[in-house]
Amino acid sequence: MPVTRTRSLVTAALLAALLAASAWVSVPIGPVPITLQTFIVVIIALVCTPAQAAVTVGLYLLLGAAGIPVFSGARAGLAVLTGPTGGYLIGFWLAAVGGAWIARRPGLPRAAAEIAAVVVVLGLAYAPGTLWLAGATGRSVAEAAVAGVLPFVVFDIAKAAGAIAAVRALARAGVLASPERPTRAA
Repeated sequence: MPVTRTRSLVTAALLAALLAASAWVSVPIGPVPITLQTFIVVIIALVCTPAQAAVTVGLYLLLGAAGIPVFSGARAGLAVLTGPTGGYLIGFWLAAVGGAWIARRPGLPRAAAEIAAVVVVLGLAYAPGTLWLAGATGRSVAEAAVAGVLPFVVFDIAKAAGAIAAVRALARAGVLASPERPTRAA
């Protein structure tokens, strides 16, 4: 089924709202809280095209920058984006776009595409977040990784597995159109 512009915009708005809501489920454990955002970013990567993913997470970031409390802990504003955890927020944009791109590579079996997308999502969220956290707090990159990545890896892998299962279940139920993936040209 072709994706219409209206459907694409509605999907982006709904997923941006889910991303905002997922930030409110927040457990502070240090400079970076545990949230459900990774779960939604993986869903975005699996159900959106790279352009749709860019619009979706971009909308979320713009809402937060404009002062709407969509970031973890019901925070908002440019200070959050430039603060210690701002790199993870920017990383969510890179992660969603990169994950969506890899999930649609022709010739990859579905499971391999999903796993590759998760690896890309986590890598593109962690890398800028860790570098930003290091710069903002004066920690070394290794110290920032220990504080901002290590405590989250197991949780994020579990959230990613849950996101894959949710997308598959929604597609089977007919609630979600299966993401279109190009096939390898013969």
